[in-house]
Amino acid sequence: MMKVKVFDEAHEKDLESVINAFIEDVNVIDIKYQVAVGIFAEEQIYCFSALVIYEEAQ
Repeated sequence: MMKVKVFDEAHEKDLESVINAFIEDVNVIDIKYQVAVGIFAEEQIYCFSALVIYEEAQ
């Protein structure tokens, strides 16, 4: 059965780490990646997210 999992991190390296740990135990069908940027006062805020479409390993 196909499933999805959403990951959201403030830094791209953190997103990379959590996805790599997750995909060790599943059969990945696809990964959708997105970056959002917001500005608060003089600070830029980044949000790195991914949607992993997968099947559980048998």
